[in-house]
Amino acid sequence: MILSEIRDYLQTHKRAALKDMAHRFNTEPDALRGMLDKWISKGRLEKLPLGTPCSGCNLCDPGEIEIYVWKDTPRIQ
Repeated sequence: MILSEIRDYLQTHKRAALKDMAHRFNTEPDALRGMLDKWISKGRLEKLPLGTPCSGCNLCDPGEIEIYVWKDTPRIQ
């Protein structure tokens, strides 16, 4: 898996939970966090605060879900 695959996935989905991405890319969440941090540092991705509800089934504990949102435009530094 490379950064561009993560980018493409998030551009398509706009918003995704870490658990879902780890399953999709068949990788450990900790390894995926490192790659997501690269996109965060470039201003293209935002990690939402813990407790932010996903738009799914509400069966998960919101305090344990990590949700990431793709930004269409990078931040100005």
